[in-house]
Amino acid sequence: MDDKATPDDTADARIPTNMRTLLLLEALGQSDKAMTPTELNASVGLPKQTVHRLCATLEAEGFLVRDGDGKGFRAARRARLMASGLLHAGWANVARHQIMSEVARSVGETVNFVVPEEAGMRYLDRVDTSWSFRIQLPIGTHVPFHCTASGKVFMASLTPKARAAFVSALTLSRETRKTHVSTDALLAELKVIAKQGFAEDDEEFIDDMVAVAVPVRDPAGRYVASLAVHGPAQRMSLVQAKSMLPTLQVAADKLRDTLFV
Repeated sequence: MDDKATPDDTADARIPTNMRTLLLLEALGQSDKAMTPTELNASVGLPKQTVHRLCATLEAEGFLVRDGDGKGFRAARRARLMASGLLHAGWANVARHQIMSEVARSVGETVNFVVPEEAGMRYLDRVDTSWSFRIQLPIGTHVPFHCTASGKVFMASLTPKARAAFVSALTLSRETRKTHVSTDALLAELKVIAKQGFAEDDEEFIDDMVAVAVPVRDPAGRYVASLAVHGPAQRMSLVQAKSMLPTLQVAADKLRDTLFV
């Protein structure tokens, strides 16, 4: 028997197993008509036998149903329920943005919802200040852990042992003249942040930018994200930024109650 891989086997192997079903459902979701296995094959680039096998499984499990002519497939009840559920879950994102908008109107500066990722703290959502003079950090931007208020809030949420291990793995690059580049100094600051419940960025990441951040927690008290306000030092001093902390904390509590109902 010839054990050499066929071109179809090679193409199949390039797409992770757990992605194949999703690619089929995505193709069907983007089509305004039923699709045959041949059309699905052309759309997602999977081998014909793989498409036929996955369609048969999805049909048996109630995610797909054959069209009237018996040749094409369209979404069945389980797929439609899944889609409507995902759309319904989007209300939480809308509610989050509304809460952030309320904070932005109150404090008059840019408000950010920031989450930790491998590349750094990622700006997941933001509401910009109405001032024309603003600091541009668009949604999707990654910023360092060690010199941002949002990053320090995240690190402070870790246990002391995990915190020390995390900091030791970081490259403490000097972004401005005020950036903390000493591991001991950063750990000492994180210990204070863990007790006081907020972090500040006194021009440590970008010259002439200040920021404060508080943690957003789940009902069990676990860190989920950072809620931060930043602005130019020419308009917002660090003292003024810290005066916004009660507003941020109220919003963080609202986010907890809204996102985890």
